[in-house]
Parts: sequence; structure tokens; C-alpha cells
Amino acid sequence: MTAVRTVLGDIDPGALGVCDAHDHLFIAVPALAGQELDDPAAARDELAAFGELGGAALVQWTPFGLGRMAAELPAVSRASGVHVVAATGLHQAVHYDPALRARLDALGEHGLAALFVSELTEGLIDGDDPAGPRGRARAGMIKVAGMFHGLDTRTRRVMAAAAEAHHATGAPIGIHHETGTAAMDVLTLLHEELGVPAASILLGHLNRFPDPGLHRELAASGAFLAFDGPSRAHHATDWRLLTCLEELAAAGHTGRLLLGGDTTSASGRAATGGGPGLPYLLRVLRPRITAALGAEAARAVFVDNPARAFAVDWR
Repeated sequence: MTAVRTVLGDIDPGALGVCDAHDHLFIAVPALAGQELDDPAAARDELAAFGELGGAALVQWTPFGLGRMAAELPAVSRASGVHVVAATGLHQAVHYDPALRARLDALGEHGLAALFVSELTEGLIDGDDPAGPRGRARAGMIKVAGMFHGLDTRTRRVMAAAAEAHHATGAPIGIHHETGTAAMDVLTLLHEELGVPAASILLGHLNRFPDPGLHRELAASGAFLAFDGPSRAHHATDWRLLTCLEELAAAGHTGRLLLGGDTTSASGRAATGGGPGLPYLLRVLRPRITAALGAEAARAVFVDNPARAFAVDWR
């Protein structure tokens, strides 16, 4: 059965509703030490504020080993009434404690694929130990990461593991592109070399590399293009976000667009006095997108496209 796999169970894609297609409720990375998203109460408040504006779903792209607090996700989703899709997968090596990185590297390509598959089909591991306790909530996507303008050996191994997990389950693969770069390298590797259908590839952070010609080429492949904004850490290109979306829509690629907030720090949460936070996506960006592209295109970006991007005929 084709379904979107949430932390509370599988749902019909048509029930996903208005979706923040790339964000974080919980995450901890060395680059943002002291700004960890690790407060369940704040996550509930932030998600509830998103829900009050009509938000119905959020996809958390936090992968294995980065403080995703898997055991908290079902309660946060249930309390807010907002669907949550969780991720398995791995980020760049630099974001991991050396001891954990060594344990993960020791698994090898097929061992990593087995880890991803188990989290997609059996349940998310509740901590940072690959052999740790497993909860009932399952991942609904795989998150991996490229490098700045290229792919190193480890990145290729992790992406090969993600492709293997995709072929075993059907799960979509979302990619962190460092400042939006190397998207074509990733698409070539996953789609052309590893056989992942383009429609199962979600190319993230493309607003950070606002190249209209490249965006059109990527969209023409059939992959989904995920734009985030605004971002406290990458605000230099935020002003180009709407222009990027307008240019892709004008080229006939409205059906390939996804939008997310990508909140990665405690100071970026609206519920704790910072911001812009989850509500900004619907409070500010949705009206602007509706005005610029029309109501039909806005519905595609926030409702129809996420329902297709995260829908899987689970194997």
C-alpha cells in the first residue's frame, strides 16, 4: 500500500496536508554547540504554533546519531496534532563524535544499508548506539549529505548504502547539499549510477546556490527540489528564494518544488523567543508564494508535492 510513514504510523498521502517538507524538531551538531534543539516542551510548542496556522505535517531530516530524540517524536506529534515524518541516514563525518564515527564506518556500506532499512521497517533506535534500544516509531525517509562542490569517498559509500536501502524499501532519499553545491554530482551518482528513480531523490538547500539554469536542469530530471528559508545561518541568499521559485514555476516545474524552514538552533525557534521558527513558513512565506505564483501553485508546494515526494509503496 502506498503511504507516508509517520512516527505514529502509515497514513494515506492525501491525509498529509500542509507540510513543512524539511525541518528539525531535535538536532545537536558540533557546529552549533550550545544551540541544541533538545527541549521536548519547546518542540511541542513550536509544532503547535505551526498547527494553529494550518500546518498539518513536518518532515524532520535529522539523521541517525545527531540527537534526533526518536523516543520523543511520537509524543510531540500526538500532543500537537501534527504529523511527523522522521529520518534515518547519516550526515557528514565532521558532525559526529570520533568514537561514534568509527563505529559507523566499521559497519561498511552494506552494514549501513542494513541499519537504514531496520529503522525504516522495524523502528528508530532511541540513542546514538547502532545496537541500542529500538522504539516503535519508524523512519519515513533517508537523509544523507554531499560535500562542498564534490563527493568524497565516505560520502559515496554512505550514498551507496542509502541507495541500497531505497531499493529494499522504496524510501525517498533527501540530500543536504553544502551551501547548495554538488547537486548534479549527487543526482548522477544516485540516479544514473545507483539506479534510484529521480522522483525518489529530494535535493535540499538549493536556495543557497541560486543558479536558475542548474535548478531547471535538476527539475527536468524528475527529482524534487527542496528550498529552505529563511535561515539564520545562510541568510545571504534568502532574498533569492522567491525568485528561484518563480523562475522554476515559469519553466513548468511547479510540481517538483518543496519548501521547508530548516530550523537548526534553539535561537531559531519562535516558541523560545528567537525565530523565525516554524510559523514563519505559513505566516509569511505562504502568502508571498500565493501572491507570486497563484493559489494552485502554492497548494502544489505545500500540499500536493510533499504528498508525492514522501509517498512510498513500502516493500
